[in-house]
Amino acid sequence: MLATVDSCVLAGLEARRVEVQADSANGEAKFALVGLAATSVKEARERVRSAIKNSNLEFPRRRLTVNLAPAEMRKEGSGLDLPIAVAIALAESGGRAPTRSAFLGELALDGAVRHVDGVLVAARCLRKLGVERAFVPSVDASEAALVAGLEVMPCRSLAEVVAHLRGLAPITPQPFTSIAPDDIVGLVVEHDLGDVHGQEEARRAIEVAAAGGHHVLLSGPPGAGKTMLARCIPGILPPLELDEAFEVAQVRSLLGDLLPGRPLDWSRPFRAPHHGVSMAGLIGGGSGFALPGEISRAHHGVLFLDELAEFQAGVLQALRQPLETGRVTITRSGGSVTYPARFTLVAATNPCPCGWSGDPVRTCRCTPAVIDAYQRRLSGPLLDRIDLQVGVRRVPLAELASEPRGEASAVVKERVLAARSRQLERQGCLNAQIRPSRLRHLATLEPASRRTLERWAEQKGLTARGFHRAWRVARTAADLEGAELIGDRHVLEALGYRLHDVAA
Repeated sequence: MLATVDSCVLAGLEARRVEVQADSANGEAKFALVGLAATSVKEARERVRSAIKNSNLEFPRRRLTVNLAPAEMRKEGSGLDLPIAVAIALAESGGRAPTRSAFLGELALDGAVRHVDGVLVAARCLRKLGVERAFVPSVDASEAALVAGLEVMPCRSLAEVVAHLRGLAPITPQPFTSIAPDDIVGLVVEHDLGDVHGQEEARRAIEVAAAGGHHVLLSGPPGAGKTMLARCIPGILPPLELDEAFEVAQVRSLLGDLLPGRPLDWSRPFRAPHHGVSMAGLIGGGSGFALPGEISRAHHGVLFLDELAEFQAGVLQALRQPLETGRVTITRSGGSVTYPARFTLVAATNPCPCGWSGDPVRTCRCTPAVIDAYQRRLSGPLLDRIDLQVGVRRVPLAELASEPRGEASAVVKERVLAARSRQLERQGCLNAQIRPSRLRHLATLEPASRRTLERWAEQKGLTARGFHRAWRVARTAADLEGAELIGDRHVLEALGYRLHDVAA
């Protein structure tokens, strides 16, 4: 008998439909699996055989052939275990799979259906392909139930699935995971700007970066507070919107990072990889189809790179495209995949290898040549993509012993939210994402401020990218004040972050 069930394999944030065909025919008892299966799929033969027997089901004692179509597409992963077992059970009993249904899950040797990565992505893509019912592991049912219009059947075991298909013990569908505004609760602030002593310029840069989605570089000696300032940014950012939370959840689903029963998280990602991270770890990679890296994990959130000059040069250069476009395309043996990478980069670096260059108290031990070589690790094209570059100085010990006088994160957050609201209402995106062709209409300059921007850009040799980025930062400074037009003070502030010798 021949039986056919549907499933899928993942290719980045897309899924490709796979038709699992099982044919049980007379002949020598043999289990053949064909259809360009990777090693992880070929191993399914032994898992499926044991799972069927341990579920008190009959395994064919005849020639068994399982075909994974289309044959020219490579299949990877353990998610095809369940559809292969179901197809075999149906072929042996002469049953038929329900129409417009798909199966996904890994099998344990005792027949239990186990977690697989990427169920949310698979469910979304299957619904687009016309599938109306998805049989998925019970631990992954809550994330699949986020997809509207898809009936999700939580599966705990192969025996339970077969009993359902035979009409003996129907499986209760997973309720649709409805998201209401009341579900978005207040998020706990772990690091508060109110605990930061001094650092007025850096605090202001952090506020501007959070309000407009701009990238920022903090440069200063060890212990100046660069890391603490960076970790304060999530506390002044708004929670994720529903569509943003869904995009973040898809990336986490691919990596198996979603918590059971809690598929959506409203807090913005904050990723802080070590400076020894590899290219694949930061950008994404791996054999077959590449998996997301840290920049995609930080999508709609913050990517904090501490000790920026200590990262491998090639890794830093690979950041240039994502910083510009908000996405990354990775090509591997399995094909090309594109992942979202719309993050705010917050980087920190020391001025020299020992860290004390320019410090009024500690003496720097580095020669000018060593300092120059260290600073050259940060290439011009990379720095040109960072909107705000701020020096952070050590706070006097006497000030550290006193009560901090800066504004708390809650106060700063109100201004950030108001500025972001103005931007989204005006142009539908943050200022950092405005295209150069739209700047003239969306970031109108006063006549005097236009002349100031053009004069300083010409005298200091700003690139076209640097010119537009300074313009966008000026627009954010104006939004924080609630100003319709960009004034001279806003332009000078923006230039001050890019040209260190500009007099405000």
